[in-house]
Amino acid sequence: MTEVATSLPQAAAEVLRANDRGRRTVAAPALYPHQWSWDAAFVAIGWTTISVRRALEEMRHLLRGQWATGMIPHIVFTPEPGYFPGPDRWRTAGLAQAPDVPTSGICQPAIHSLAIFVIGEQARRNGGADAELFRAFLDETFDGWLAWHRWLETTRSTHPTGLVEIHHPWESGMDNSPRWDAACARVRVGTMAPYQREDVRHVAGADERPADADYDRYLWLVEQLVAVGYDDDAARSTVDFRVGDVFFTATHAVSADLLAELGDQIGRSAEAGELRAMAARARVAVARTVDPATGLARDFDMRAGEWLDSATVGGFAPLVCGADGTTYDALVDQLLGPSWCGHPALAHPVPPTVTPDSVAFVSRTYWRGPQWPVLGWLLAWSLRHHGRVEAAESIGRAGREQLGDHTFAEYYDSLTGQALGSQNQSWTAAVALAWTWGEGR
Repeated sequence: MTEVATSLPQAAAEVLRANDRGRRTVAAPALYPHQWSWDAAFVAIGWTTISVRRALEEMRHLLRGQWATGMIPHIVFTPEPGYFPGPDRWRTAGLAQAPDVPTSGICQPAIHSLAIFVIGEQARRNGGADAELFRAFLDETFDGWLAWHRWLETTRSTHPTGLVEIHHPWESGMDNSPRWDAACARVRVGTMAPYQREDVRHVAGADERPADADYDRYLWLVEQLVAVGYDDDAARSTVDFRVGDVFFTATHAVSADLLAELGDQIGRSAEAGELRAMAARARVAVARTVDPATGLARDFDMRAGEWLDSATVGGFAPLVCGADGTTYDALVDQLLGPSWCGHPALAHPVPPTVTPDSVAFVSRTYWRGPQWPVLGWLLAWSLRHHGRVEAAESIGRAGREQLGDHTFAEYYDSLTGQALGSQNQSWTAAVALAWTWGEGR
């Protein structure tokens, strides 16, 4: 590993400060110049180690894009150029349910209340002004986060499986994962305006990103959603992609539980009870997906009416939301075992997005095999939260070592350790700070 002059937390803090735009943080300086939904939650966790006030502002800015339905869109756009698809492709302006600020028309995994919970823990440790700031923020924004979970519960969790349904692979946050191969194969691309990709201009090799055929499908699904005005009832009937996402469901469950704890702190006991009921239903839905043959959780193709089996990191969803002891312990053993973190071919013993034993595994292509530090951190946090401290520390040590090159890459080749995607990625720097807090700034 190359010797570096500054410590990991110092270098990570420099990345966040360089990407700071005052009230929000660009996800990456060139490739992602706007504010992304689940990126912002991770970024806020990182900011908490520097400034609780700044962390809260990140979350407050994200809520500016919340729709009247309660949905938090996956992008809140800003005037900065250089990203495709931009507002002109999403065409949400003027919709009755959309906000005044330009946004996309879809969502991303619901880890926001988890981030707020982590910020609150730090604010209470700091005490004084930070504790007061956090209490005021919670009073001010609680109804927004509650509306987000209510929308997920009443609009996106209506299928008999109980899973949160998504209408676009981008909503999963794991765009071209093998999780979606079968469902995407059924997308029939129609006539649409030509386009020019921006993402491949900002990476060393096009093989690091989804293929052109994937992008054709992604853009066609946007066209289908635009055609129905992003109406969820209409989308269920007409959009080619309709899948129950087990990992999204798990994030909804754990975040709803944590928001309930925060609600109790500000006297919102009735709403806290409602949130706990949501979380319980989502956990049951996640548990029902576990394949007895593999032990992994599964997604469900609501168009085809069949389970989607793939050996991807999505299968560890129960580790995020919790499960009965036997199931949980078996999944921890599998995650740390020779097919996953303990696979002998891995450069670092952190979770790959796909097991190297899978025929779908590609070590350097986006969500088809690389290691994403944010997922490693999320799984480690979840393990600690559910009492598996030793397992969490094992992933944490390896995760810090992986980030020791100070590139803060979007993701890493799981076999060679090469930094891939965009560098100086805000959420990667954020989890470096979260992992190293207490070791110096």
